[in-house]
Amino acid sequence: MSTKLSRRDFLKVSAAVGGGLALEFSFPWLARAAAVRATEVNAWIVIHADDRVVIRIARSEMGQGTFTALAQLVAEELDCDWARVSAEFASPNEHIRRNRVWGSMSTGGSMGVRSSQDYVRRAGAAARELLVAAAAARWQVPAAECAADKGVVTHKPSGRTLRYGELAAAAAKLAPPKEVKLREPKDWKIAGKPLHRLDIPDKVLGKPVFGVDVALPGLLHASIAQCPVFGGSVKQVDAAEALKLRGVKKIVRVKDFVAVVADSWWRADEALKKLKVEWDEAGHGGVDSAAIAAMLREGLAAADLPQARNLGDTPATLAGAAKVIEAEYASPYLNHATLEPQTCTAWFKSGGTLEVWTSTQDGEASLRMAAETAGLPPEKVEVHKMMLGGGFGRRGAPQDFVRQGVLIAKALPGVPVKLMWSREEDMQHGFYRPASIVRMKAGLDAKGNLVAIHTKIACPSILKMLMPHALGGNAIDFTAVRFFSDLCYAVPNQRVEYAMRNGHVPVGFWRAPGQQNGFYRECFIDELAHAAGRDPVDYRLAMLPAGDKNRLVLEAVAKAANWGSLLPAGVHRGVAVADGFGSYTAMVAEVSVNAEGALKVHRIVVAIDSGHVVNPDTCAAQAESNVIYGLGSILYQENTVKNGRIAETNFRNFRLPQIAEMPKVETVLVPTGGFWGGHGEPAILPLAPAVCNALFAATGKRIRTLPLKHHDLRKA
Repeated sequence: MSTKLSRRDFLKVSAAVGGGLALEFSFPWLARAAAVRATEVNAWIVIHADDRVVIRIARSEMGQGTFTALAQLVAEELDCDWARVSAEFASPNEHIRRNRVWGSMSTGGSMGVRSSQDYVRRAGAAARELLVAAAAARWQVPAAECAADKGVVTHKPSGRTLRYGELAAAAAKLAPPKEVKLREPKDWKIAGKPLHRLDIPDKVLGKPVFGVDVALPGLLHASIAQCPVFGGSVKQVDAAEALKLRGVKKIVRVKDFVAVVADSWWRADEALKKLKVEWDEAGHGGVDSAAIAAMLREGLAAADLPQARNLGDTPATLAGAAKVIEAEYASPYLNHATLEPQTCTAWFKSGGTLEVWTSTQDGEASLRMAAETAGLPPEKVEVHKMMLGGGFGRRGAPQDFVRQGVLIAKALPGVPVKLMWSREEDMQHGFYRPASIVRMKAGLDAKGNLVAIHTKIACPSILKMLMPHALGGNAIDFTAVRFFSDLCYAVPNQRVEYAMRNGHVPVGFWRAPGQQNGFYRECFIDELAHAAGRDPVDYRLAMLPAGDKNRLVLEAVAKAANWGSLLPAGVHRGVAVADGFGSYTAMVAEVSVNAEGALKVHRIVVAIDSGHVVNPDTCAAQAESNVIYGLGSILYQENTVKNGRIAETNFRNFRLPQIAEMPKVETVLVPTGGFWGGHGEPAILPLAPAVCNALFAATGKRIRTLPLKHHDLRKA
């Protein structure tokens, strides 16, 4: 016997049998039973007859905890038993078919919780009201006499009870309420609590939940070579030697890459090394880091640059200032260096459909890219969202690895093919954090107060590369000018100019886009405090009005770090403030430098005001994650350009911090309520300036370029 299911019913069934990932196997008897025993109350919530609740998550999970935090918000309003809650990824295909019912599927900019919290909470509240209404209808009593708690509806006058599993089928047939009332955070029972993350047990057990783990019947593997010079293409390929190797199935040549498909990835990669490829370097083969720096400095020297901010009369105030301080800061390109390299499995099936399995920060964008590449309508493409082995913004741009995976599989219809980049390919073909150079000029009055600041910023534009429609007509990329164009300090005269200079190196959203400017600004503010002979914390507080949230977190971190107290011999403090991604952050770093110039970061204290906190444990973990991820970029990491290509090829020359280098991190959560901020990125914003300001206190040396490996840190 077999059962015909609509797509809507299939989604219910897939939830009932344990997950949103539908494989090729079919068990009709199980599908029939599951369809009877599990009910979709609304798009977000499936309830089983035994009271298990499955919550669908539209955002991606890359270790940041969004998978659990969103489930907590839904479960809070649903008022179910958290012990019986699980979660699964919503299907991008079903999302398209159901008129984007799950809202945004993009996960970046620390937006996962803060931009969807309202509608996911309303989904939970609406489902709860439907369940209460279903119980009231069964008992033939007013709904006002009924209350829900931990997955049970109780008729308060009589004490009768019904479980959610008993009510789900009837609730799903009712019209959803037009308005729902959300709980006040002070009344939360599930949200706001440090609950264990839902994704950890599977990860601890090593279940195949990442893109690189996908295994399908008859799976083939592909390794890829792209033009080492960005913007280049394939001129010709000699594949004779590669085709002689065991297990090689096909050589796929496209305009901008060549791939080898074999019965194992190792064999595919070994065969790839045998290819003799001649590349057209598109005229960029002579570009190096020095040429890129010259391009940026040319931008700084250009006249009539577009202004991102113009407040007061900055030139006149600088001309009459008691003291003028100038500085130039710079930082390099940076790869995201996700531990899971880019990967995409694609399978063109009979009947003109395509299935894709990939680690993506945007399931909907990946589906559209796959459909466009395949020449299929989106409804005929299914993208299975996998757990991500690191994202940091890299997997928010699926136009390369998803496109490549689909093109390779298109050459082998009927067979699933898994593309996985080598580490070298991943290191040398990213969307890099932009290199930038910034010049700042500040005017101080006779008392050392900052009265004017003029900033010139030269760097490539991420928006121009990935989202040109977002630029508008003013040629200002907000990610390039942030922290200056929205300066938190009260300074009466400000001018910010932006020189957009786009080279051939592709740039993208690296964790906390624009965070280099936090380094520049907060180190420069420290320079001004030093020039004024003032304490760095007091100097900042004087420019932050009472009630300002930046002031609140600065005061909180200074108190938690015991700013101004005695430290062990040789240990010194630095401070920084930075707001972004909906949150406000301040940090104190404690460091020492030995006689040989070796830096040790002993302690990081970070205060964050995100308005509301959904899971305090996850928020603290994200602060720690920001610290260790950011330390790599401060200490060692850079991507340089030689002969038009990225010179660094692997972790041997793009070093990751070691566990022994991890400082003690103390996170102070100071949520003031009334708004929703993020946690995935804010703690990285003040890290580099806090560390470098502490370095100045320790050594007397002002660091204006990163990474630190290029500097002699011995005491001046």
